[in-house]
Amino acid sequence: MALQLVTRLFKAAGDLISRNRQAIKFICLGFALSITITFISGKVYQSWDDDPQRGAVGIENGEFNESYSTPIYLDQGWSASDSLWYYNTTQGSALLPYDFFLTLEQKDSETPVRDNMNMDKYRYLPQKPTFFNPDGLAVGFVKETYQGKDYMGYTCAACHTAQVNYKGAGIRIDGGPAMVDMVGFLTSLEGSMKQTLSDNDKRDRFIKNVLALKNDYKNEEQIIADLEKWTETTQLYNTINHSKVKYGHARLDAFGRIYNRVLQYVLSKNNVEDALVSVTSPSGRHILNQAEVDKVLEGVNKTILGNDDFSLILERLMSKEPGYPGLSIKETLYVRNALFNEPDAPVSYPFLWDIAQSDYVQWNGLAGNSGLGPLGRNTGEVIGVFGILDWTASDQGFSLSSWLTGQDHKRKHIDFKSSIDLVNLQRLEVHLKSLQSPVWPEEVLGEIDQKKAARGQRIYAQYCQSCHEVIDRSNLDRRVVAQMSGLEHIGTDPAMAENSVQYKGKSGNFEHTYQDVDVGTVLITETAPVVQTLTSATKGVVATPDADKWWIRRIADWFYTVGLSFFNNDIKASVKNGNYDPDTTANPYNSLLAYKARPLNGIWATAPYLHNGSVPTLYDLLLPAKRDGDPEEGVYRPDTFMVGSREFDPVRVGFRSEGYDGTRFITQGRGNLNTGHEYAAGKTAQMDGTVLPALNDQERWDLIEYIKTL
Repeated sequence: MALQLVTRLFKAAGDLISRNRQAIKFICLGFALSITITFISGKVYQSWDDDPQRGAVGIENGEFNESYSTPIYLDQGWSASDSLWYYNTTQGSALLPYDFFLTLEQKDSETPVRDNMNMDKYRYLPQKPTFFNPDGLAVGFVKETYQGKDYMGYTCAACHTAQVNYKGAGIRIDGGPAMVDMVGFLTSLEGSMKQTLSDNDKRDRFIKNVLALKNDYKNEEQIIADLEKWTETTQLYNTINHSKVKYGHARLDAFGRIYNRVLQYVLSKNNVEDALVSVTSPSGRHILNQAEVDKVLEGVNKTILGNDDFSLILERLMSKEPGYPGLSIKETLYVRNALFNEPDAPVSYPFLWDIAQSDYVQWNGLAGNSGLGPLGRNTGEVIGVFGILDWTASDQGFSLSSWLTGQDHKRKHIDFKSSIDLVNLQRLEVHLKSLQSPVWPEEVLGEIDQKKAARGQRIYAQYCQSCHEVIDRSNLDRRVVAQMSGLEHIGTDPAMAENSVQYKGKSGNFEHTYQDVDVGTVLITETAPVVQTLTSATKGVVATPDADKWWIRRIADWFYTVGLSFFNNDIKASVKNGNYDPDTTANPYNSLLAYKARPLNGIWATAPYLHNGSVPTLYDLLLPAKRDGDPEEGVYRPDTFMVGSREFDPVRVGFRSEGYDGTRFITQGRGNLNTGHEYAAGKTAQMDGTVLPALNDQERWDLIEYIKTL
């Protein structure tokens, strides 16, 4: 399928060029020059920032009373310049204007939001200024320039850089799962922006400080207009993605939020009107009448709605002015549920080493990694983390994006113009090829007992290795095979896998378009699985050249990106391995109702465990979950524990999970369950159906000692 897609991409692009044959020589010369410049400048630029400490700084009396010296780095195959390029390479994310982020104060304080102690509060990793990061933003926060304006956005590193602290020493783990509380940070950001608008003194200081930067804003009116706009944008995002399941530290429902962002930008006025008229409370009462719906949608006349339209709709829904509904927050969430899906399946941020060598990625193997798969996957990620989506419906003629998304037969097509940086996404994926898992640092965390580890190796071979293959982390030819286990076999919390398949929404302009799946071709209906809408949207973005570049450079860079993404990818399409229900024509996404096992090299640095982070340490993972009727005197996985501390427990292998006021994880309810994957407790069958006897305590400790060596 990937080969067919690439063939169609290049054929269509060639057709476009051939329409003006007299310009072919000029265009080819421009392409060659642009591609050469892109390749050489990219390679040279990546090595320019080589601060020996990689920008890392220590913290005194930080969150949860933690202090650590300037973090050290382990040998993960990356130099200082490799780490700094990864931290500071934009992918097209734009959370809010850059000048705003530099000057915005915390709520009820004059201290900046970006202050190191505040970033540490939400477990982002503070940095000092370096060449790529002149303003000293935390890891993963970066300046993005789009359409002549500067924004602050996220890089991959914000969610995929970890730190382990032990007795005052800090160890930075590149590609590791972040401990961040993104929802808490975004909620506090909304509060800061709202108070800046309402508090005269705070607003005056904000305006003065923004103007002093002498960048994108020339007067007070521009600042206030944009502050109102971005406050509404942040409020809308937080409202759409409100969930009764508390995420806290170290977790995010990334898929649920990506799904909602896609729906937000493909919905039409008719879609919204139908939903508003039909939305009801749990008691069956209709929330809005037709007159109120007409008032709310007055002046909204688009084939697809954008962020500004939804902000206006939200404002009108909650307005107390005559003729408007004046909905409460609770009633507004009923409306949300009619248009979007509650992102109620938070999962741990996955670690990134070996991802470029994997056949399937994501917790449930949703993303195949062959061909253009990585580019599409990363595009979807940027859609979720605040890429500016200037998607509009137009009467344009033929375009590559409309053809690939099946819209070529429609009167109006979606133009997928956005801030998403495809060139950098391709470069980042290549960059990850050289990343290796971290090796247990005995000089910091203590020596490994080799006799215990040798005994543990035999246990691992019997209990773990059929799913968690042992690989050489530095082997350039390594391949990582995902072993998929169906939900009924693995027994872990089903929420994430079920939501990925079962969540539906209006398909907008993708209605009645065709899409290839592994078992054939589906015709997208008016209300369709969101995974279909996301697939079409990512195709459209990937097929749309960067709007910020000169047209020859734009097309040349697009060819460069798509060509390298395909031809530089050693992973070929293959059938999934494991014990799962296969896709069928009746259920084309059956195989996604499963979770993926992968090699455990570096797993010591990735707590908490299971896909939803419901088990604090490796030792606890080897215990059974407590069920109704189990004896009270037994030893079980904890039903409740704290998350947020980076202080490491080298014995049980995980982070400190009690004795501080972090996120209290209560392992009850869908999304938070800590059941399943109980192989070591004798409660989960192996792939071949065998249930092995429960390990005794000495065997558990031996197994942990071996896992430290991976």
